[in-house]
Parts: sequence; C-alpha cells; structure tokens
Amino acid sequence: MGNSYAGQLKTTRFEEVLHSSIEASLRSSSLVPRPIFSQLYLEAERQLSALEGGSRVDNEEEEEEGEGALEQNCRPNPYQMHPPPEGCCTTDGFCQAGKDLRLVSISNEPIDVPADFLLVGAKSPSLPDHLLVCAVDKRFLPDDNGHNALLGFSGNCVGCGKKGFCYFTEFSNHINLKLTTQPKKQKHLKYYLVRNAQGALTKGPLICWKGSEFRSRQTPASACSSLFPPLESSGPLAAFPSEPVPGTNLSVPLGAQQAGPASDHPSLTAALGPAVFNGKESPKPAQLVKSSLSAVPRPSAIGILSNSGPPKKRHKGWSPESPSAADGGYPQGGGNRAKYESAGMSCVPQVGLVGPASVTFPVVASGEPVSVPDNLLKICKAKPVIFKGHGNFPYLCGNLNDVVVSPLLYTCYQNSQSISRAYEQYGASTIQPISEEMQLLLTVYYLVQLAADQVPLMEDLEQIFLRSWRESHLTEIRQYQQAPPQPCPPAPSAVAPVTSAQLPWLAGLAASSCNDSVHIIECTYSLAEGLSEMFRLLIEGKLAKTNYVVIICACRNAAIDSCIAVTGKYQARILSESLLTPAEYQKEVSYELVTGKVDSLGAFFSTLCPEGDIDILLDKFHQENQGHISSSLTASSVTKSASLDVGGIPACTSYNLEPHSIRPFQLAVAQKLLSHVCSIADSSTQNLDLGSFEKVDFLICIPPSEVTYQQTLFHVWHSGVLLELGLEKEHVTKQRVEQYVLKLDAEAQTKFKSFLQNSFQNPHTLFVLIHDHAHWDLVSAVHNLYSQSDPSVGLVDRLLNCREVKEAPNIVTLHVTSFPYALQTQHTLISPYNEIHWPASYSNGMDLYPENKKYFGLSEFIESTLSGHSLPLLRYDSSFEAMVTALGKRFPRLHSAVIRTFVLVQHYAAAMMAVSGLSQMKNYTSVETLEITQNLINSPKQCPCGHGLMVLLRVPCSPLAAVAYERLAHVRARLALEEHFEIILGNPSSGITVGKHFVKQLKMWQKIEDAEWRPQTYLELEGLPCILIFSGMDPHGESLPRSLRYCDLRLINSSCLVRTALEQELGLAAYFVSNEVPLEKGARNEALESDAEKLSSTDNEDEELVTEGSTSEKRSPVKRERSCSHDSASSSLSSKASSSVLCGESSAQPGGPSQGERAGSPQPSDPSEEGRVPGERQRLRASRGPPSVISRHSPGLAPRPDSSLKTSQRSIQVSVTSLSSQLSSSSGSSSSSTVPTTSTLVLQASQCSMTKAYQQPPIVFLPKLVYDMVTSTDSSGLPKAASLLPSHSVMWASSFRPLLSKTMTSTEQSLYYRQWTVPRPSHMDYGNRAEGRVDSFHPRRLLLSGPPQVGKTGAYLHFLSILSRMLIRLTEVDVYDEEEININLREESDWHYVQLSDPWPDLELFKKLPFDYIIHDPKYEDASLICSHHQSMKSEDRGMSRKPEDLYVRRHTARMRLSKYAAYNTYHHCEQCHQYLGFHPRYQLYESTLHAFAFSYSMLGEEIQLHFIIPKSKEHHFVFSQPGGQLESMRLPLVTDKSHEYIKSPTFTPTTGRHEHGLFNLYHAMDGASHLHVLVVKEYEMAIYKKYWPNHIMLVLPSIFNSAGVGAAHFLIKELSYHNLELERNRQEELGIKPQDIWPFIVISDDSCVMWNVVDVDGGGERSSREFSWSERNVSLKHIMQHIEASPNITHYALIGMRKWSSRTGCREVREPFSRCHVHDFIILNVDLTQNVQYNQNRFTCDDVDFNLRVHSAGLLLCRFNRFSVMKKQIAVGGHRSFHITSKVSDSPVAIVPAQYICAPDSKHTFLAAPAQLLLEKFLQHHSHRFFPLSLKNHGHPVLSVDCYLNLGSQISVCYVSSRPHSLNISCSDFLFSGLLLYLCDSFVGASFLKKFHFLKGATLCVICQDRNSLRQTVVRLELEDEWQFRLRDEFQTANAKEDRPLFFLTGRHI
Repeated sequence: MGNSYAGQLKTTRFEEVLHSSIEASLRSSSLVPRPIFSQLYLEAERQLSALEGGSRVDNEEEEEEGEGALEQNCRPNPYQMHPPPEGCCTTDGFCQAGKDLRLVSISNEPIDVPADFLLVGAKSPSLPDHLLVCAVDKRFLPDDNGHNALLGFSGNCVGCGKKGFCYFTEFSNHINLKLTTQPKKQKHLKYYLVRNAQGALTKGPLICWKGSEFRSRQTPASACSSLFPPLESSGPLAAFPSEPVPGTNLSVPLGAQQAGPASDHPSLTAALGPAVFNGKESPKPAQLVKSSLSAVPRPSAIGILSNSGPPKKRHKGWSPESPSAADGGYPQGGGNRAKYESAGMSCVPQVGLVGPASVTFPVVASGEPVSVPDNLLKICKAKPVIFKGHGNFPYLCGNLNDVVVSPLLYTCYQNSQSISRAYEQYGASTIQPISEEMQLLLTVYYLVQLAADQVPLMEDLEQIFLRSWRESHLTEIRQYQQAPPQPCPPAPSAVAPVTSAQLPWLAGLAASSCNDSVHIIECTYSLAEGLSEMFRLLIEGKLAKTNYVVIICACRNAAIDSCIAVTGKYQARILSESLLTPAEYQKEVSYELVTGKVDSLGAFFSTLCPEGDIDILLDKFHQENQGHISSSLTASSVTKSASLDVGGIPACTSYNLEPHSIRPFQLAVAQKLLSHVCSIADSSTQNLDLGSFEKVDFLICIPPSEVTYQQTLFHVWHSGVLLELGLEKEHVTKQRVEQYVLKLDAEAQTKFKSFLQNSFQNPHTLFVLIHDHAHWDLVSAVHNLYSQSDPSVGLVDRLLNCREVKEAPNIVTLHVTSFPYALQTQHTLISPYNEIHWPASYSNGMDLYPENKKYFGLSEFIESTLSGHSLPLLRYDSSFEAMVTALGKRFPRLHSAVIRTFVLVQHYAAAMMAVSGLSQMKNYTSVETLEITQNLINSPKQCPCGHGLMVLLRVPCSPLAAVAYERLAHVRARLALEEHFEIILGNPSSGITVGKHFVKQLKMWQKIEDAEWRPQTYLELEGLPCILIFSGMDPHGESLPRSLRYCDLRLINSSCLVRTALEQELGLAAYFVSNEVPLEKGARNEALESDAEKLSSTDNEDEELVTEGSTSEKRSPVKRERSCSHDSASSSLSSKASSSVLCGESSAQPGGPSQGERAGSPQPSDPSEEGRVPGERQRLRASRGPPSVISRHSPGLAPRPDSSLKTSQRSIQVSVTSLSSQLSSSSGSSSSSTVPTTSTLVLQASQCSMTKAYQQPPIVFLPKLVYDMVTSTDSSGLPKAASLLPSHSVMWASSFRPLLSKTMTSTEQSLYYRQWTVPRPSHMDYGNRAEGRVDSFHPRRLLLSGPPQVGKTGAYLHFLSILSRMLIRLTEVDVYDEEEININLREESDWHYVQLSDPWPDLELFKKLPFDYIIHDPKYEDASLICSHHQSMKSEDRGMSRKPEDLYVRRHTARMRLSKYAAYNTYHHCEQCHQYLGFHPRYQLYESTLHAFAFSYSMLGEEIQLHFIIPKSKEHHFVFSQPGGQLESMRLPLVTDKSHEYIKSPTFTPTTGRHEHGLFNLYHAMDGASHLHVLVVKEYEMAIYKKYWPNHIMLVLPSIFNSAGVGAAHFLIKELSYHNLELERNRQEELGIKPQDIWPFIVISDDSCVMWNVVDVDGGGERSSREFSWSERNVSLKHIMQHIEASPNITHYALIGMRKWSSRTGCREVREPFSRCHVHDFIILNVDLTQNVQYNQNRFTCDDVDFNLRVHSAGLLLCRFNRFSVMKKQIAVGGHRSFHITSKVSDSPVAIVPAQYICAPDSKHTFLAAPAQLLLEKFLQHHSHRFFPLSLKNHGHPVLSVDCYLNLGSQISVCYVSSRPHSLNISCSDFLFSGLLLYLCDSFVGASFLKKFHFLKGATLCVICQDRNSLRQTVVRLELEDEWQFRLRDEFQTANAKEDRPLFFLTGRHI
C-alpha cells in the first residue's frame, strides 16, 4: 500500500542517477554492475522496499496474507485488466466518457464536490508528470491522524460527473489508469488537492496512508508495540493492531536520524513517511533519487532509506532478489514496529545516535540469512541493538522483534569518509579520507574506554574521526589552506596504513584491556557467521559482562564488512528507546498502561514489603489512626497559623512583597531592542518607516498552556504597558488584556485574523507581534500532510509566517526564546544583525548592571558542582537508579519511563508512610526521596503561618503523570495528610486545581478579599506546601514560585539528548537569589538549621559505604539498597553516601545551577521577571526565595517534636543575621514596621521555609545519564550537553565541523549554528532558501534570546513602552519657546493699527505707523539695543541681560506634536511624499542637470557665476533656450493670478551642514500644493545635499563663498532674484504683459522652520472692547502664503514677515493684527522695491537686523502679520554652529577665547583659521567695551553706528543712521553719543555728515577698513583728526594671516 513512484525521472538529472548507481554497484558484493535503466524502471517495484518510510516490511505480502493471498516467495501474477467497453475513450488522462481529468487542464474550472467528498490527485503510471483529479468520499481516506480510513471506496468522476463508484478497481478502469498490478486506492490516490489564493486547484499535501489497513492478523509475538508518527510532520501515527508487544524491534533507516545535508529536500519527508506503513508496492527508485539528491556531492547524499526483511514470519529467509533486496539489513518480519522505527527516527536525534546521519545508500545484503533466536529477549533481558558498519550486512530472519538494527554508524562512517571533499576545491586530490580499517579501529578504541554506565554517542565518534584525519593530514591541510592550488600536489605522508589483515588482530589487542566489555568476533566468509556466533554466545549467557560485540569480516579482497552489536542491557535499552520520537514514546507508554502490561510491575512491588502489600499496610494505618492523627499533626501547623494571624498582623516576616520595578538588565535589553528597530528604520532599505507611525500595538503569541497564558496576562496587566501605549484607558479589566495575548490553540486563527485586519486598517500604527517561547512548534505548515484538516499542526508557521505578516510594512515580529538554536540555521529568516542576546552580567570582571539579585542558571549550577563550597544542588539518586536498572532487567518489555515512574511513586509513597510513623518503610525509599518528603511535610510546622515548600515532580508523559497523581493522592488520603500539603496535577491544557482549604490559606497569606479568587499560575502558589506534578512533553514557559525547593527531574526522558530539550528541563530550576547573602554562607547555614540528628549521621556513613557496596549486588534488585534503616536523609549524607552510587555527587556539587535556572521566577508580580505573577500577586513575591531545605529532619525517622526546638536554639544566631540581611535586601519589607522586634518573632521567621528561599536555589535531581552529560565538560570546559545537536528539528550540515567552545559568546554561538545546522524538511524555515533570494532574511524580524526565567517578558514589555515613547517623540519636535524681549521698551505713541479685525493691512493706515526699531526676537537677547527717539531710555529699562557665562545656556524649548502640516527632514518618508522626495519605487533616482547662470553685479565689479542643479521633474519651472539648452530664467507668475493651486513666490532656503536635519520637505507644509523651492548650498556641500535631496532644485554658490556667512547667501539670493525679475519682465513683455504685473516677491526661509500657526480672534473689533479672546491653531504654509499673496496693494510692501511662536504669547502681541517692525526667519521679500538695498554679503550674524534697518531707512514698508507665527525647530547641528574658530598653527585643541580674535598689526600673535569678518563680529559681541568704555550700560548715550548694525553686546546700545540722501533717520539732535562706529564706510559718509552729531567728552571712535592704507585715507577724508585723538598703539587687526585679508581698526578718543 505504499506510495509508489514508478518510472518518474522528471526532476532528476540523469548523471546523478548514473552516479548513484555506480556508487551502489561498487559497494555491492556481486561484481557485475546492475544496468542503470533496469534499476530505474524495470525493477522499480523490487528495488526499494522502503524508501519512503524507512524500514518497512514488505507489506504487500503481509496484506495479502491477511486476505488469503499469495505465498511469500512468488511475485504476484501480472494484473489482468478488464477490456474497456466498446467505443469508449481510452486516452491517458481522460475518463472513458472522454472528459479531461488532468489537473493542469481543469485546475481553474469549477468542480461540483458533494458534501463530505474531497478532491484528490491520482497518479497514472502512464502519465508520470500528471495528476488526475478525482472526488472521493473522505470516510475512505485517512483522518487527521492518519487512521480510520474505511475499507473500500466511494468516488465520483469529476470529468463526466458519473457518481457512485463503489470499487476502486471499477473507478481505476473508468479513469483509464491502465494498471498492471491490482488497483489499490492507497497506491494510486496520492495527493490532496487544494485551492490556492487565486482559486486555482493545486497539488496539496500527500495523503498519508498509514497503518490503517494492517488488519489484525498478527500473532502476539509480532504485535506492534506502539504507533509511530511517520516522519516529522507527516502527522500522527496510524492505528496499529490491537495488541502490540512492548518491545518490538526497532530498526532505523540509514540516515534517517539526522539526514545531513542530504535531506535538504522536501520530498525527503515523504520519503521517510507514509509509505512505510501500508505501501503495497515498494517505492520506486526514481522517486528515491529525486527525493534525496543532495547538494553535497558525496556518496551518502543519495539515500535509500530502505529496509527489507523477510516478508513473512513463516518463511525462514529470502533471496537477495526478493522485493526488498535493496537493503537486507533491516530485521523485519513480524513486528509491524520494525517498519516504523526508521520513520520515526528521522527527526529525533537521540542518545548515542545523535550523529549527523545523512541519508545514505543502503548496504547491500548478501549471503545466507541469520536466524534470530526465539527467546533472545527473555534470556538477555534486553534487545541487542545492531549498528551496521562497513560493507554488506546479512539478512536476519526469525524472531526479529528481539533485535534492533540501525544504520547510524554506517552513516557516521560515510560522513567521515567524505570529509576530504571539503578540500577538493584546493585541488587536494592527495588528501585521502580516513580508511575503513582505521575507522573501525578507532570505533573499538572508543568503545573500550566507555564506562559501564556510559552510552556511545555518534557525535563523539565523529569528532574522533575528524581529529584523527586532521592529525594524519595536518601538513597537507595547512598547505592547502595557505597556498593557492598547486598543479602538482605533494606526495601524501608516509604513514603506514592499517591493512584489513591486521585489523582483527589490532582490534583484539585494543579490546584485550577492557575486561571483556568489548568482544571481537572475526569471521572468515561473511558477517552472517559472526552474527550467528554472537546470538549463540548470548543465548548461552557467555556475553553477560560484554556491552559491545564488534564483528569483523576481513576476507573479501581488500574490503571489510563489519557491524557492532550493543549487548549491554543498560546501553541497549537506552539506545533502542532513543530511537523513538517523543510522540512514539508517549504512545508506547499509553499502550503499556492501557493494556495492563504494568500490572506485573505493581504485583512485583507488593511482594517486597515484609508486612505484605503496601495498600494493606496503609488501610491498617488508616483505621488505627483515624481518630487522633489529625490532632497531632495538623493542629501544629494549620490551626496555629490561623490563630496567629487573627489580628491582621503578619505573623511570618519571611513572606514579604517586593515593589514592581524594571531591573537594570531588562532596561538594557529593552534599549538594545529599540536600537535594533531603529537601525532597521535607518537602513537605506526603507523596510520600516518609523516616522509614519503614531502609536504602538502588540500581540503576544504563546504556546497553548493555560498557566503560561494566565501568567502572561498578569505580566501585561501589571506592567501598565496598555495604559502607556494608550491602548486602554484607566482601570484595565482582565478581559481587555486578553485581546493582547494569543494562546496558539485551535481558536487562535480567528483572533489572529482580527489582529491582521487591525494592522491593515491602521497603517499608522506599528504592530509588534511577539512570539514568546519561540522554539516551540517549528513545524512547517506546508510540509505537514494534515495541515488542512488539523489546525494545531504547523500553526506557528501558518500564522506568523503568512504572507500578510511578511509583507505588512507595519508589523515587526519579535521571536523571544531561551533556546534560539532551531531559529539559527542556514535557512533562518532572522538576520544575524537582528539578534539580541541577554547581556552577560560581568565583563572583564566588571559588574555591568549591578542588581540586588543574582541569576542562577545552568552555567552557575554547573560551576557550583565544581567548587567545593556547599552541598551539591544538582544531584542524582544512585539507589533509585540501581533499582530502576534491576527492574529493567526483570521487565525487559516495559519502557523504562514506566518503570522509573512506578519506582519513584513507590519511593514517595514509602517516604510519606515513613514520615507518618511507619518507620519500617524507610527501607523502601531512597535517602533523597525521604529528605524531600520530610521537608515537605515538616516545613509548614516551622512557620507560624504554615508556609511550606514546593516539590516539583516532572513527569513528561501525561498518562504516567495521571497515574502518579492518583497513587500519591491515595497514599496521602490514607495517611490523613490532606491538610498538610497539596498535590497538584499540572497539565498544559488545563488550569490549576487546588483544594478549598489551601485556597483559603493562600488568600489569607496574600490578603486577597475576592471570594471567587482561585490561583491560576504556579507563581500564586507561593508558600503553599505542595507536590506539583508537572506533565507535558515540553515545559511551555511556566514560571515557578520562590517556594520551589526541590526540582525532581528523575523522570525526564533521558534518552532524547538534544540541547534544547535538556536545557529546557533544567531551565525549570532557574532562579534569582538575593545578592546580599553569599551563597556559600547560605549553604553552610543549612547544616546548622537541619535536624539535630544530622550531627550523628556521620557515624553511619562509613558503615553505609561498606554495606552498600557489599550488599547491593546480593540483595534482590528491588530491595532498598541501604543497610541502615535509620540513616539520615540529609543531603550531605546522600551526597557522600556510597561511592558506587553517588560517585559524582559530592564532586559535582551542582548546587549552583539548578537554582539559577529557577531564578527567573523571583518576584511574582514583576513582569520584569518572566515568571513572577504580576502586580496583584506581588505579595507572592515576598515569600518566594528558594524554599530552604529546612527541616532536613533525619529523614529516616518520624519527626520528633523536640528536634525542631534543638535546631532552633542552635540556629538562632545564624538565622538572625540571614533574616536581617534578607529584610534589607527585599525593599518591600525594609520599612520599620516589618522589622521584627522580639526575639521570638525572629525565631519563628528564621524557621519559615521562605526565609531561605531568597538565598538558595532549589535542589535538582536528575537521571544519572543526564547528570553525567550535564556535568562532564570537554577540554575547553564546555559542558558536554552544549555540543549535542541543538534541536530535534534541525540537523548538522556536516560532520566536518569545529567544536563549540566555552569562550564563545551568544553571538558567536549563533553564527556557529547558522553555519553548521540546516533545518529538517519538517521545519518551517526549510523552504526559505528556495525562494531564490540571496538575501533570504526577513527585514522586520528580530530574535531575543536569554536564559530561562531571567525576565525576558518584562524586558520586551518595557521595550514596547519605550518604543511607544520614541514614536511619540518622533512625532514631536523641540521648538524654541521664548517670550519676545524688550516689550516694555515699545514706543508709547498713540499710533497703533486700530482696525483689529482687518485680514490685510490697510496701506494708508499702515504708512502712518511708526517703525519699531527695537529688536523683539528672543534669539537677539544678547544683541545691542537699537535706540529710537520714542524711547525714554533708562538703563534699568533694559531687561536683565544674561551674565557672560549664561551666554551658552540652552535656549528654552517646548516639545510639540508635529501636525499634518509640518516641514520634515530627510528621516521622514511616507507614501504621499515619496514622489516629492524623488524616492519613488517605480523610478530610478531622479536625474538632474547642472546649469550655469551668470549675471554681472557692479558692486562686486565682476560677473557672478552661479550653478543650478535642476531635476528633470522640476524643469517646467524654468525657461531654456531650447529643450536641454541654456538656462534663461526662472518662470514667475503674474500679480493678477488668482489661482489657488500653487504658491506664487519662489522659496529660497540657505543652508549649511544640515543635509540630513534641514527641514526641506515642504510637501505636507504646502498641503501638496505646487510650489518652487530652491536650496541654496555651498559648493563643497553640493554633492551631499544632492544625495539626500535628489528631487530638489539646488542653487550652488560660487566657491569664493565657501567660507562666507549667511549674509552672502542672502545677498546672492536677492541679487539673482532681481536679475531674474528683469529677465522675466523682458521675456513676458514680448507676450504683451506689463513689467509691473510680474510677481516680484520671493520667500527667504530658514532651514529650521517647522510649523506655521494662525491666531483666530473672537470678540470686539474695537479697541475699547474688553472681550478680546483668541485661539491659535496649526495651519499649512500654503494657507498663510496664499493669504499674504492675496493682500491688496501687496506690491507696496518691501518686506513681510510673521511673529515667532511662543507659548507665552499674550493678548498684547496678537491684539494688533499688523506691526511695522523687524522681521526674521521667514520673510517675503519684494525684490523690485528693494532693488537698491542690499544685504551685507560679509555678514555672519544679525544680517537680517542690518537689512531691516536699511530697508526702513530707504523709506520702504516692513509689515509683520502678528496673527501668523512660525515655529522654529531646535537643530543641534549645522547652521551658524558649523563655523569653528581654530588656530592656524598648532593642532592643540586649546579653546581660543574671543579676546584673542584681534591683535596688534605685525605682532607675533597666533593666526586663526577663520574669516576676518567672523572674528570681528564675535570680538565686538563679547569685547566691544574695550573700544567703547563710556558706552557700557549707558543706554542714554548710545554708540552712533553709521550705515550698519553691528552687535556690540547686550550692555551697549547703538543708534543706527543711514548716510544715504533722502533716507529716514531718527532725530539725533537730543542725543549725546558715547561712541562712533564707522564700518567700511563708503563715499556717502563725508566730514559734513559726521559734524551733525554730538559726542560726550572722552567718547571713543572705531574705524574699520579693509587694509591699513584705506584706514589712513578714511581718517584724512573724514577730517577725523580735527575732533578725535589717535595714538599709534590704538591700531588693531583681526587675527588673520595676510592671505586671509584681515580687517584693520583704528580707535581714538573725542577731544
């Protein structure tokens, strides 16, 4: 019934098939190679009996036997098809009615499918490339689990519509399948058909025909013991016959285990899956080749996972030509199980098998079959596991259930042979692979050195081969690594090779030293004789001490045959069980429980007890003690606690609360996450546009565990993140929180869809999809056969990797896990740059993030096992292990998990009885279990409130957990201990159930009033004495309370040694311990605080050692292996107890780690700690430290009441100190009220088990195998466990890989796994590379990894908060918010603009307004005041000027939310303005052209050459002589244009140093309106501005202005604009337009103008009206510009501006709509009217004030619209800050102060690298009092400044006068000036002009000229010497070198 693939060559390259054929022939024993074509086609049926499923019995016959079919050896006769009816269609692909059925033809046609029918694809042998569409009743197809397909058939033809075919034979005839074999639905119905997104029908998942048809035709011996899921994701397993035998044989396909690179193919799973079970026909080789061709060119790359076995149990053997001859190595026969093992294997690396077994060619079998003896299992007590080695392996027949055959070793050999391929690229043909003989010899050496309790690991063996090969070829490898390939490679080194003749002798020699644990059998002819010999020796019992049998046959020419049998009972059991997948393991166990197989075990236990059955003893005890037991035991703890608490005062101080806070580590991680998100946004890929998001939303996906779900809800609830993100208002209810946490179960899809919909509808919200516990369920949805029908399989893949999530630009996915390895493969979607690892606490000995708690994780545990300071926290229980081993021998057919569980439950039961007074039961438990039980029962008595400790009992298998729960609950009930401790069954799928009595206690401790309250998370069980039976194959991230004292992991499935699985189990114990109490101290105290009897326990120790060694062998394996019944259960004893048992323990001291792992759980309410319950439950936190092992009462005895007293007296001293330190450490309890005041209180508190909880992690008990694995380290100190395969769902890419090293950081480990692991086909990332993108990483996907329970939840919730804050911050901007200055100095004239409601100024009224000379702009707070005759100047009028040291104080800013009309810098990208910016996805970067534009300017006396860079998209704004020709002018509109579509005035923005931060994106500010915007840049910055703003027009200043200030830019903008106005007037005059109609205005805007506002005024239009109210709102610049441009008589105004915004603007400023005053920052300039007024091109500062004064004095109007305001953003870079004044000579960074900016001419002063004008302006600003001493603070006598305004500092006032004829000046007749400033004065300034002004006696003069010569000429021309006295030393210059053209000064005094 297999899925046969006969005759398909479609995807295979012929050469590869040929290659593999030759490989196979070379290895086969016959010398004649088989012809390739017959291999591919003719013998397809027989060639591969089991490709798809791995080891498969030839079911074809099995079935037929059930149906009374043919005898075994004969092939069935060719099938005779009935001739088709006359006249019907017989064309392939069409039905007999002539309708096309091929999928390609009808995929888009509507097909009517009746209810309960499914469309499936049938394969026709004659049309290998096509699927035929059929409709089949789904009852006749397998269900979700691959079972329950009804026998028979019911189908319809979708072509002609004929219905009701009841036989597949009839149907196959109708659809013209033309079969040559019996038609079987299982063989020909191949695929489900599904509709894709476009609605077309496509090939879906394979139909997984499993064991549904193995009808019950088995004999008990061959019964199959369990159901195995086919490979990986092929879905759960098929139903097997009803009566399976537990231990049927396991056989593993060759490479299934970890199919190395070979299995990078989707079809591999198919190959390993379904066909195994019910394939009637063997799979065809073509498919085989297709499915497993690998990218790696090595023989093992083509894998035939075939396994042939004798088809029938009743036949003794079968010939190599029989159907399954492809691989005779698999024992088969009876056990159906044999066929499945290999299928299951493929995905589970296990102990001893965890080697990269790539899919390989089968070993061809030869020779006569070997019969497996019938009673092998009974005699040997274990099934031997036979690993095939080199060469041919014989057939096995007979009792195949009792052996297991595995190809892992063969695969390991193959992989190691291919090592040298890695060097072929170097031309290293001489580097030979390691020889087969050497491989075998090394294997023997390896086995010899294994200890009796060790299990071989394939990975160890691979490393041995690799090391050996490297050493033997070291020189060549070095050569090839360093040198280029050489034509003649050097000769190989002359190491004498081992020959096949020497091999047996050398192997025997190696094995001679090992006391027969390795036995060598040498054969002469074939392995068959060796195997027969081994079976004989086993039956005769001669191999009792032998663990491994190595069989070597070295006779064949040069080749050798070999195999290795594991016969040691312990090793064989572990290895055979390790071949089961977790699902198979559960099924096996369930089967044993259901069928009553375990009853024999129970019966056996009942015989052990001397007084008879334990239950009888319990009943007897129950009856005797019914009356008074409760009074003695319970009263002490329970009632006492209640009474003490009556007053409401907590009687126990250990149960304290800790305030919720974010720990430094979590803060650091949240910030790292944020910076990664920012770096995604900053990258040029534009994958994340943070600027476009306004808020953050999130969804946390977690595994389907109710406890984890509740725990996450609490974290979210109490972190306050919902309020912070603005997602919820106050008083968030729990129901609201549930929207944000998604449990990945059956209902998840609906909730997820609404999340996607939400993200689609809110493009401006950034959605963070958090996938917590991300290593869980990585199954690929595509790969899974049942993905359509079973919603739970591959759910993570279906939801989180769906197209909508991947493509949504507003969804960021964050995977969070403690075990990221499976997400770090060669195919991962997560970029290595997007990984965030939890930081290490120490770096170079520095404590990076000081915290008051220390995390105790796996590494700390392991460290503590090495340091000898305390009792080990990581332990194993030797007596338990011994009992399990003994029972394993007695019950070889039971799975060891069943045996371990029953033994452990028995131990707990006996320990409870012993503690309750049945002291004789102490012999029937182990010291460790007794200690646990004693502390559990006694701890509540030591606390006034009855706080106790938690024992975690981990039982992964749910059915076994249920058994354990029932049994322990029964024993507890019989012993009347129900009120002492609770037993809780923790199942992922259900919540927690706690008895009423205990709920009441918890509510009392946690002060919870709610009557309905029930604990929903484990954290809420803080302080509850309980046994938590924790089931489920994997923990799902549940956190445990601090009262966890013992973590009993003795039952974890020790056979699946995979790094993730191991670390996950140990992660349960992760813990935070209080930093204040050193761990050692805590641990030592324990000795004091435990029972008095402990002291005497040393007496027993020696005796114990002796007795144990001597008696354990003799006694029955089940009896307690302790001789003394009264030994103490103290851990110290157990750690030293017996060398044989606990050998590793004392040295291991694992104390540390296990605590650490628990650490995460510390404070319950802290989302910061993953595991703590949130806020409400903070109370829990208090109590939570690791519960100490308090009363370690002599576990052996029933507790005696007085013992606790003794202890307490002895320990009081210690406990007081530990208590106080603990109090100080937990901030919650440090308030004085809680500090105990009386010694009695202290005494009680110190006894509470919670006290120690802070100081010590729990104690962890492990299985011995795991303990050894965890505590053993390699040479670098790396724990062995870390080098295991990282996860079930990945495999090693190659065995040729370096080892992990201990020094690797998390990042390096990630890179290691990314290089050396590949996902299995069932992994969701498997198909990632197939997408064809080299860059296969998803840009918005991050991975956060950190140790378990360390606080990752708190970190990512905090990340959401700070991300939200940052987005808000991105939508906010700091704008200058300063009050206008000098308001009180405003002129007091009655002239105001009275018409308050005018929208535009009335020209006539406006002309009458006086000009306000005073500067009000706050940025000029430090500038000189300008006097006018309206002011009554008094010195104190001037506002307090800043002290000099305040000059650099940060200006006052306000944070404003950006409106939709803001101007933006380069960081803003949104859909609307992409095109505006030139980053449109559909276009290349905009092309630009460079145009020169020259005009002459008389003042400069030369022609000015400017350059325009004009993007193609902006050329319509310009006029060219012809397309692409000379630039002629820039188009200007007409004054009369009334269009509202565009802005008339061109905008010029001078800028420097702000290519990234300048606000040049005016798209939104202009509300999308068309406008002309020109950036004015310096030549040296042209390229960078063009890069950032490719779609902006640039005006490039000539290079002479590279060091000029803003004055030069303003000067050139104005001159260019006037020149352009003239050109446009001329051009448009020819079109009949008057010159005065051309629009004369331009806008000159700063590069920091961010938003514009308008004031709306309500109320009185008249001045007298009091009800003046106004409001300000944000408007677009378009609105403002169009309003201003529409002003009547606008061309009469020379300069128009607006207010600078301030939050403190008062009515006074906005009452008058217009003012005649200075305008700044954003001005609208009439270039026509101001033709003769220039900006000063030399100026760096105050050039706008200077220009305003010139414009006013020229008689022109300046109008400020007071009801418009501009907001200016604070930009910390560029602008005037880009001018740095430095020394030209020295490189020393010594600051140069302004006083050094001038010097005496010809002095040796250091010259400065800065423009002379800048030095002058800066010097005058800070030191003008040196030139004008009389003017200082003398505002009534200002300095007269002619034709220019220079800032002389805030303490000096100036009076500006213009020397131009007809200019407007203030009347100066009243003034006596204290100084005169003549700056570069021109010919308008004459001697007569100066004579009009009057000066104080002693007033000073300063004349500034370009050179010394003109200085003298000016003095002469202006006749200055008449009134002013000059001295030689009064001449100065700016501190420039000559070539920099310094300015010269001359100062003098008025005579």
